[in-house]
Amino acid sequence: MPGPATARRRRDTPPPRTGGTETEVLRGFLDYLRDSVAAKVEGAPEPGVRTASVPSGTNLLGLLNHLTHVERATFLGERVEDWPATFRADPGDGAAEVVERYRAAVAAANEVLDGCTDLAAAAPRSRPNMTAPSLRWALVHLIEETGRHAGHADILRELLDGTTGR
Repeated sequence: MPGPATARRRRDTPPPRTGGTETEVLRGFLDYLRDSVAAKVEGAPEPGVRTASVPSGTNLLGLLNHLTHVERATFLGERVEDWPATFRADPGDGAAEVVERYRAAVAAANEVLDGCTDLAAAAPRSRPNMTAPSLRWALVHLIEETGRHAGHADILRELLDGTTGR
């Protein structure tokens, strides 16, 4: 584990200053968290980026791979059959590929959100026989999910190479 002499400290980015509407606030905080978690994976060294530092097996690539599936399921209506499997990136994928896929999923999700004029509208759903949550619920859920995993990524990156900050 790197000691204080090798630790790299990034400048912390403060929470966003958003517009005053509910949509602007929710989207602003979600995008802030999305950028934070992607930044934790960008530039992370191999093989540590895929190596588990905790008993659960969690690693940086797996976290971002999982969040890619969450974005696509929540905002694009894609079905996920095996959620635990989403915590593992493909063995051939490096940090750049996983970050690129995540950013593409975020961009596609934002296209859906850009067309939203009513947060009470139903989110896309892959199972037509189930009631879809509202886009408001989906945004709040993604803020919670991304924030939770951004915290995990903070710890994993610091254990990996001493990098801290957002």
